Amino acid sequence: MDVKFVNAFVGSIINVFKTMLDEDVQVGKPVLKTAEMVTAEVSGIIGLSGEVQGSVVLSFEEEAACTIASKFAGTELTLESADFSDAIGELANMVAGNAKKDFTGYEASISLPSVIVGKGHTVSQSKVFPYLVIPCSTSMGKFNVEVAINTVKAPAMAGA
Repeated sequence: MDVKFVNAFVGSIINVFKTMLDEDVQVGKPVLKTAEMVTAEVSGIIGLSGEVQGSVVLSFEEEAACTIASKFAGTELTLESADFSDAIGELANMVAGNAKKDFTGYEASISLPSVIVGKGHTVSQSKVFPYLVIPCSTSMGKFNVEVAINTVKAPAMAGA
């Protein structure tokens, strides 16, 4: 995966959390996801299509997901709250959309978000290209951003 895409997601995570949650994020070193990595309790998933294809997954433990979703929504949310999945999905949407604006020279679209809630679930990784896990930490808890993308053409040249 091209480092410019990784940098786009790192910048997006920092920007979205600072802008929408007034929260600083400490971003760890990205690593390749392996089958042994910890599973999640809440995941917001966005698909990418066009000249940049793949997916983005924001994965949380339950406590961090509830705290972050509550602050994002401006009201107390639990896993059972009607708006919980919407808050997680919109946060994933904002991270993917904000990163997409930095995909210079590529046409890309993002899907509507999907949210999975359940202890110990795993979002299966692509067999075509691996997931890169970007570990993140805030005062509200830890989460991972998993990115698996590939391009289907070379970027357009500026001015061409």
